[in-house]
Amino acid sequence: MTLPASWLPVASDSDFSVHNLPFGVFSTGLEQPRVGVAIGDFIIDMSTAAQLGVMSEAGVAVSVFQHPTLNPLMSLGRPAARRIREILQRQLTQTDSFLHKLAAEVLVPQAIAQLHLPVAIGDYTDFYSSLEHATQVGQLFRPNNPLLPNWKHLPVAYHGRSSSIVVSGTPINRPNGQVLPMGAEVPIFQPTQALDYELELGFVIGKNSKLGVPVSVEEAEEYIFGCVLFNDWSARDIQRWEYQPLGPFLSKNFASSLSPWVVTLDALETFRVAGPEQNPEPLPYLRTSGALNFDLNLEVAIKPQDVSETVVCRTSARYVYWNIRQQLAHHTVSGCNLRVGDLLATGTISGPDGSGCLLELTEGGKKPIRLTDGTERTYLQHGDEVIMRGHAGRGDVRVGFGEVRGSILDSPESEN
Repeated sequence: MTLPASWLPVASDSDFSVHNLPFGVFSTGLEQPRVGVAIGDFIIDMSTAAQLGVMSEAGVAVSVFQHPTLNPLMSLGRPAARRIREILQRQLTQTDSFLHKLAAEVLVPQAIAQLHLPVAIGDYTDFYSSLEHATQVGQLFRPNNPLLPNWKHLPVAYHGRSSSIVVSGTPINRPNGQVLPMGAEVPIFQPTQALDYELELGFVIGKNSKLGVPVSVEEAEEYIFGCVLFNDWSARDIQRWEYQPLGPFLSKNFASSLSPWVVTLDALETFRVAGPEQNPEPLPYLRTSGALNFDLNLEVAIKPQDVSETVVCRTSARYVYWNIRQQLAHHTVSGCNLRVGDLLATGTISGPDGSGCLLELTEGGKKPIRLTDGTERTYLQHGDEVIMRGHAGRGDVRVGFGEVRGSILDSPESEN
């Protein structure tokens, strides 16, 4: 549904239109972090707005908006967040609204705000749900049999580390670990020389499930509050040595970057599309139908220090093979319970038109890519900034995530 224009000017290419209104956590000066909602170049200070009565009809305690994470708000359930968003949309499109009269008190320019990690993340699970990514990576190591036998039967995943998930803009230290040089029989200890990014979406859990009780695919979206951009940094040389037989460990646990604004599923509803055909047909507990993927335009850019960026990937989330309903149902079918604040990530998103990591793009470091400044990359170098963006658009309606950024700092050991 197209809404009337907002009385607050919003650029046509802004990710934060009145159709979006994502939730986040911000602070200004010495004030404590608190809940905000993005609109154009501004943030609605939800704590102040609630104290002044703007949200009185929402039936939500003011303290929910004064918290330094979204967890208390998410715990109220998707219907409560929907009411808040609908009230704000109405207040932003009516020139005689209470919010308009109080604009000077409740609107904070994003340029002067500090954005914080929006969610206290409990558990984090990283899936492997892009067929193009799994196939292209598999071909690097198993040219004749790129997909393992289980891949098209279940959403493959591993449990990640939540303590090292950071908000966009946080510098990333190059990790150290064991690496097995080509032709060597014993490993050496050194900073990774194959630092990579992974373009992903993350889905934030907003409702507890019960231990021992699976969540069906039909119920799954009741448990999802919203979606973020996610960069799961990876050290490929450390990963090659450590991942067999149990999978990645130090090569993934050092950092993941998350965008500061959580876009609700309600805001993404307009952009639903059918995902790829699944063959063979999944087992009954994983069967879904209809438009369950999201047509989100995604891109990755690399920006070396003091030079312009180069866009190295453009793709779409519509290509994800295992959708979020299937991921959540599979996660809980064993009886594993989900808690508010948990994060489920898609794994690297690639498509027929773009590769979501350098491992694919450079064919395992064999084919360097050339950047705008004339330099080449197989993997990330000191000072490189990786910028990921995502948005959906249809007609005059645009909904986006903003950016998730991170710059690479060399580890102290690599400077000696």
